[in-house]
This record gives sequence, structure tokens and C-alpha cells, in this order.
Amino acid sequence: QVQLVESGGGLVQPGGSLRLSCAASGSIFGINDMGWYRQAPGKQRGLVATITSGGSTNYADSVKGRFTISRDNAKNTVYLEMNSLKAEDTAVYYCHAAKITHIGVRYDYWGQGTQVTVAS
Repeated sequence: QVQLVESGGGLVQPGGSLRLSCAASGSIFGINDMGWYRQAPGKQRGLVATITSGGSTNYADSVKGRFTISRDNAKNTVYLEMNSLKAEDTAVYYCHAAKITHIGVRYDYWGQGTQVTVAS
């Protein structure tokens, strides 16, 4: 099992910044992709950004140029730097990790979520 613990959410004014962190623990060997998803009230959970163990990144169009995902493999931690925040970024942000075993079986793990609220 893999445990993911997020931190760093909160209330911020439009135009402000926040940094989310997600620390992975447990059976972390084999974790490849890590990333962030978000879910706003009444909407489905959707991709924000992902990063592979090699550092390749992928972003939702809505956050490109404003958000930066990074990863510290030594600390098993993934970060999301969020700048120029907008009201529409308000959501619960979930950390995600994908693990592929030596026989090719994929497991997906989720954190408990952290609330990000952008309001004046």
C-alpha cells in the first residue's frame, strides 16, 4: 500500500499563490507517475498536472503557464506551485500516484484531498 498525505491548501486572494505538497510513504517502490487532480463542487475530478519519475510533465490547458509541478524522488514528494490563482481554481486538490508492478499490474493511489479556495 501507498499512503499519500497532502498539505498546503487554504484560502488565497485572486492573483495570489499557494504551494501544495504531497508526501508518499509505504510501499513506494515502483511508483512512476505522480500528479494532482482537482474537483470543484458539482464537477467531475479532472487532471491538473502530472510528472513522471523521469521528470516529464503534463498540464491541463487551464493551468499552463500558471502552475508548476515538481518532484523530489529522494523525498518521495510531489509539489504543485500555483501562481496567478483565479476563482475558478477553487476546488479540492487530490494527490495521485500510479504504481506498476514487475508483472505490469497498475495500481492507483489517492490522497485525502486538500481544499484550495480563491476568493477576495
